[in-house]
Amino acid sequence: MLDLIMKDILGTPSILVGLFALIGLLLQRKSAADVVSGTLKTIMGFLILGAGAGILVGALGAFGNMFDQAFHIQGVIPNNEAIVALAQQTFGAETAMIMLFGMIVNLLLARFTPFKYIFLTGHHTMFMACMIAVILSTGGVKGFPLVLVGSLILGALMVLSPAMLQPYMRKITGTNDIAMGHFGSFGYLVAGFVGKVIGNPEKSTEEIKVPKSLGFLRDTSVSVSLTMSILFIVVALAAGPSFVEEKLSGGQNYLVYAILQAITFAAGVYIVLAGVRILLAEIVPAFKGIADKVVPNAIPALDCPTVFPFASNAVVIGFFASFAAGLVSMFLLPVFGLKVIVPGLVPHFFTGAAAGVFGNATGGRRGAIAGSFVNGLLISFLPAMLLPVLGSLGFEGTTFGDADFGIVGIILGKIIALFH
Repeated sequence: MLDLIMKDILGTPSILVGLFALIGLLLQRKSAADVVSGTLKTIMGFLILGAGAGILVGALGAFGNMFDQAFHIQGVIPNNEAIVALAQQTFGAETAMIMLFGMIVNLLLARFTPFKYIFLTGHHTMFMACMIAVILSTGGVKGFPLVLVGSLILGALMVLSPAMLQPYMRKITGTNDIAMGHFGSFGYLVAGFVGKVIGNPEKSTEEIKVPKSLGFLRDTSVSVSLTMSILFIVVALAAGPSFVEEKLSGGQNYLVYAILQAITFAAGVYIVLAGVRILLAEIVPAFKGIADKVVPNAIPALDCPTVFPFASNAVVIGFFASFAAGLVSMFLLPVFGLKVIVPGLVPHFFTGAAAGVFGNATGGRRGAIAGSFVNGLLISFLPAMLLPVLGSLGFEGTTFGDADFGIVGIILGKIIALFH
């Protein structure tokens, strides 16, 4: 039963968000038709977002395979899903308990403190619960103390992470209706700060002047398709036709395959944006019920793609700048005696894109480039510094990818080391 609740209900982001929408609509005493429609559309919006993310991950996987073949890079690849899957074999029960009680702590803090944020990104809640369980267990904390301490840390992070980003979120969205619920928040905070220091918010990425003859580039789908096609073709040429056609494309011409994967990536971006629009249209009004009855003035904290529609050019710029920082870091990490972190395309796309939006909000084009470049450095150096803290899991060739996992994991590891 616990497995059903934790894994299949609370561990499924679309059902978790749908449950909150359902409760919110019921608390507002909406008609049965509105309750059913609002709940289903909220779940549908999240599933569409997830489907788009799946398409992106697939296209990025193909790119990553060609990139590895072309440049023969050996190192640790950050991937949240991979390391959580490994950790679940040993720390599954601890992760589930910390996640459940951490969500309860989140609701209590939102109810009784000024931090009114309810963290709705279920998979990131599970990832953070898992990392906390691993580090506490490796440090010798077991049983009830592990669940108690882990839940308090997780619940606190679930309100403090959105709270520190909310001033920037108001700037991005123009309202106070939604918050950022994603554990890449330290990277976004730094991106917003860097943008503010070096940029000019008046010169937005969304106002880039395009000659009339190139007006078609204003369409995000077209500009992403063309940009990614160039990138994919370059990497396919470097990987060579024999590798691509034998290992990846199933015999299809390697350049045709590269172009199709690039356009598939653009289709994934389009689907993500469509899912976000549906999700926001449903979750914000539905959440009013929870805000009015359970947690007054509650604000839903949602996954990072929710900011993508607010600055679609910054999304592409942010990804490239973050990935460029990842490539630079590969040469810098050994200088500091750290393991090489191979740039993970998935964390660099999602957190780099979001960092680009934050940097653009505070510093326009320069802010988007510099903010996401700094984010790229963070998600390269922090995972390398986190590896020793993860104990035996640190030898598995993968690690947690996003900035908050590195910050929280390193600090938690240092605190535990004081008691040994």
